[in-house]
Amino acid sequence: MSVFDEGIFLGRVRLDGGGHPRIVTVRDGKVVDITAKAAPTVRDICEMDDPAGYVRSAQGNVVADLDAVLEGRADGVTLLSPVDLQAIKASGVTFVVSLLERVIEEQAKGDAGRADQLRGEMLALIGEDLSQLVPGSDAAMAVKAKLIEKGVWSQYLEVGIGPDAEIFTKCQPMASVGHGASVGLHPISTWNNPEPEVALVVSSTGEILGATLGNDVNLRDVEGRSALLLGKAKDNNASAALGPFIRLFDGDFSLDDVKQMEIALEVVGEDGFRLSGHSSMSQISRTPESLVAAALGTHHQYPDGLALYLGTMFAPVQDRDGEGKGFTHKRGDVVTISTPALGALVNTVGLCTECAPWTYGPRALMGDLARAGLL
Repeated sequence: MSVFDEGIFLGRVRLDGGGHPRIVTVRDGKVVDITAKAAPTVRDICEMDDPAGYVRSAQGNVVADLDAVLEGRADGVTLLSPVDLQAIKASGVTFVVSLLERVIEEQAKGDAGRADQLRGEMLALIGEDLSQLVPGSDAAMAVKAKLIEKGVWSQYLEVGIGPDAEIFTKCQPMASVGHGASVGLHPISTWNNPEPEVALVVSSTGEILGATLGNDVNLRDVEGRSALLLGKAKDNNASAALGPFIRLFDGDFSLDDVKQMEIALEVVGEDGFRLSGHSSMSQISRTPESLVAAALGTHHQYPDGLALYLGTMFAPVQDRDGEGKGFTHKRGDVVTISTPALGALVNTVGLCTECAPWTYGPRALMGDLARAGLL
């Protein structure tokens, strides 16, 4: 039995011939169009009292076989990112076990060739096991004091073990790409990596409604030069992937399941290179609830809700082009991020300057929905 036979899934597709994206769910191995005037956007469904109940009972028409859609062979059907009007936010340095790699990026100042040497030096200086620290705790503050004394305090250590989480904008609403699309690297980058993550879908009131998979494409050399370049490192054309669908919380799937997920990553290059890794949600150092609270509350509102990447413990160090050179992407890499409860998100790596440009925003969506009589 497929995972898509078990849960309640929500997504979006575009049909050839133009017009508005269709809101879809999965039933009996089919992708079903449930677009309606009562809920013409994913945002509208997510603002309901019972999104899962609505999707479960919504009437609809079969669009195509699910397998054909996921494999990109459904004529005239393109799977889109499963969110539309929601803000796209991301959490950074939420796994203390991967914190060391962020510090190395900073110390290397974007030079991948220095990373291997710095890794050894940093391990000798601060040790490997920061994983037991609770961010913002007295123990974490004591470690901070010791590291400052040693002269190795870092802005990444601050957000990793300090009291305040890092929350940043990954891209604009409707700018994320979906399963099967190309993801984009900025052409100036020579040291970069995928970041396999879970992304939560949250209503405007802060209710966590479901989860999907995400690739928070990252330019390690750009961010390593300066944290003030985070926008250039993180927010480029086709640099945020989400999908394949949102799995909504219901009686059989909840946030507790998300907290125990193992997120698998595989990168397969045209040069024969293969990289495998994983990220264990059980090792996240800040709870998903606390990250949502850091993003949304009385201090900051999102009237259309948000999708929030939760961060990753994965930072690849496997050498690709020679000893000590570490990992970086090449054009044509196929990235698969998967977990049994959510399926698999598959994207091919290209340059952001060569990926399909983002041209369809909220204004275009509203115009298409109005012309279709759905507003």
